[in-house]
Amino acid sequence: LKLVDFLSASFPVDFEWSVSSESFKVEGGWAEHGKGETIWDRFSHEDRVFENQTTDLACDSYHKVDYDVYLLRGLMAPNYQFSVSWARIFPTGRKESLLEKAVAYYDKMIDTLLQSGIEPTVALHHWDLPQALQDTGGWENDSIVEAFKVFSDFCFSHYGDRVKTWITFGSPWVVSNLGYGTGEHPPSVKDPIIASYKVTHNILKSHAEAWHIYNDNYRKLHGGKVGIALNSDWAEPRNPSSDQDVAAAERYLNFMLGWFAHPIFVDGDYPAVLKEQIEKKKDLCGKELARLPVFTEAEKQRIQGTVDFFGLNHHTSRLVSESLNSCDAGPNNVGDFQTHTDPTWPPTASDWIQSVPWGLRRLLNYISLEYTSITKVPIYITGNGMPTEYNGDVFSDTERVDYLKAYINEAMKSKFTVQSLMDGFEGPQGYSQRFGLHYVDFEDPDRPRTPKASAYYYSKVIERNGFAETAAKEPKSLLKGSYDAAKKNIILCIWCNEMCLCGLK
Repeated sequence: LKLVDFLSASFPVDFEWSVSSESFKVEGGWAEHGKGETIWDRFSHEDRVFENQTTDLACDSYHKVDYDVYLLRGLMAPNYQFSVSWARIFPTGRKESLLEKAVAYYDKMIDTLLQSGIEPTVALHHWDLPQALQDTGGWENDSIVEAFKVFSDFCFSHYGDRVKTWITFGSPWVVSNLGYGTGEHPPSVKDPIIASYKVTHNILKSHAEAWHIYNDNYRKLHGGKVGIALNSDWAEPRNPSSDQDVAAAERYLNFMLGWFAHPIFVDGDYPAVLKEQIEKKKDLCGKELARLPVFTEAEKQRIQGTVDFFGLNHHTSRLVSESLNSCDAGPNNVGDFQTHTDPTWPPTASDWIQSVPWGLRRLLNYISLEYTSITKVPIYITGNGMPTEYNGDVFSDTERVDYLKAYINEAMKSKFTVQSLMDGFEGPQGYSQRFGLHYVDFEDPDRPRTPKASAYYYSKVIERNGFAETAAKEPKSLLKGSYDAAKKNIILCIWCNEMCLCGLK
């Protein structure tokens, strides 16, 4: 199809649309009803975040289940992907600390979604490890594999009759690399030589154990599916005519995506490119720059094929060139590659995200060839979005509309999840970078939500199962005077689909 034809075409009838959030970014209620402290709670309380912002209240979604589902109904989203807080359900990370009020919170979330015709997709872990487990080593401690297995088993047994799609881990590369390698994220461990690789090793084993628990005990009973959501940029050779740059781009993908995907989707072990490069650098530099743990044969068999779908979190692309002769630790130096951006790529509020929609298509093709051609499982885009800065204009996020239009254009055969339902806590950047389809007023203790232009646009894409015929524009009901007069009610008026609370049409 030509681009102009494609943009007016409908997607396949079984194409799945979704929108997402993550527990620590939106829930708040950080210590309410006995919830345990998480590593992100500790991190924000240590004033490690932009303007000393914290996760304490966030979007207050812990008290606003009905409100948030109301927004989803307005979007006409058939699926909502969210993560559960391990420390909310098991405050110490262990089952003996089970908190019934937390279990009831997610019961209400799931039941309210289903009553509104929205299927839940639940991620078991998206970065917010219980601090109690971190105090004993976190993902570096081998005992965490059993702890995650028990937590997963509880979630499958309690929620599995209603939740049919499970994600074990969301963007685990961020945990390994930023949490235990550079220390930019909690738990702020700066050990790119040993810790980050040990963490990945235990995450992979934990994922496998969770998948086997579901496969052995719940698949026949509930008929669901379990996968993992891996994050990756696309790596484009800076000079496509250079064999060196082509090889460097391949190494980049193996150090980021293959590090997790190859053991699960191919043969239970790390990619040969990764192992060979680490040994090469050790010999060249005369010292250890990365210690890659070794799986036993039994562990390889246990890990291989433990997946029902390939989840992909993708936001941007990189130009990659060969860069030799560094004997410092870190994936770029060990991998002998350097990353660049093209100045023509549209920027976003984040230095690390540029809009490069064709990179998504190339990455999907790469995943299909390298991984899903072996397992024959579908690819789900489990997270895609961009941040903006708040400039006083609540509604107009035309950059996000353009970004979504371009990226959706590259995703004809996938489940597509927009990140995020609403603005939330974005790690060290706090609330300064906004990924939401809905604006959240973090200055108001009631945390009201307001739909942005991108929410209106995405709802039309979902409604038509394809691209809106015209660019998103402000709904007629959002007249200036009426909006100022009835700000809260107008949100419901636009999105509730059944009633008009403010009297506007």
